[in-house]
Amino acid sequence: MLTVDYDRLGLRPGMRVLDLGSGFGRHAFETARRGAHVVAVDLAADELVATRATFQAMAEAGQITGSASTAGEITGSIGTAGELVNDVSCTVARANGARLPFVSGAFDRIIASEVLEHVPDDLAVLAELHRVLRPGGRLAATVPAAVPEQICWWLNDGYHAPISVGGHVRIYGRPELRTKLTASGFVPVGDHRAHALHSPYWWLKCAVGLDNDRNPLVKAYHKLLVWDITDAPRLTRTAERWLNPVLGKSLVVYADRAAEAGVAEPATIRPAGAGARA
Repeated sequence: MLTVDYDRLGLRPGMRVLDLGSGFGRHAFETARRGAHVVAVDLAADELVATRATFQAMAEAGQITGSASTAGEITGSIGTAGELVNDVSCTVARANGARLPFVSGAFDRIIASEVLEHVPDDLAVLAELHRVLRPGGRLAATVPAAVPEQICWWLNDGYHAPISVGGHVRIYGRPELRTKLTASGFVPVGDHRAHALHSPYWWLKCAVGLDNDRNPLVKAYHKLLVWDITDAPRLTRTAERWLNPVLGKSLVVYADRAAEAGVAEPATIRPAGAGARA
């Protein structure tokens, strides 16, 4: 289930991409399939182990080009060009978003999906993302949308921090996120909402108990969501497209780091045979 629109992100084969707060790797996997060099970064070691294993399986199955440097994690710094070498498609790194082990301008694109709402100092993370994004590069930042999120907070205190350890610490409105991006040096260029069908599911879970997966309504709605994700039927895809502007669970904002005057966009690294994949 992807939240970011890759067309709006402007991803091209050979680009260097940071997936911050990658979790179990849903965006990292799609990024690698499309021929980019991706570094999946998270603090959760178990999730990185799973992501690394999936990268390896994808490489062995021929789903990604080049090799997956999945045998080890990044422990040093990644430079702006040469250190993400041509035959490496993907790797993982355990790092704090406010102190990233990458030199300035290391990445062409950055995805930060559903991570900013978890960190106490979101401005520090945004400053780091601005630093490691090259001039002219683009960031896609996704957070829970304000109204669906506020309903979850009203329905169940256990949904968010401080009761939920590591849970959401703030609710973003669109103006706040865009203002914070601007204050961090980014130029917002567009936004949209996603996953409208997921909002009622989380309201239901908050109402009956977050751990009550045996509730008949929760089970039925979960079955609907699995059907939607696996089969992508026209009925649910059309419904979500119409409902997203109002009920979309996630807000996605795209923002650029302004290009330096007189500096051409750097060429992307293209591994042999790389190409966009659906």
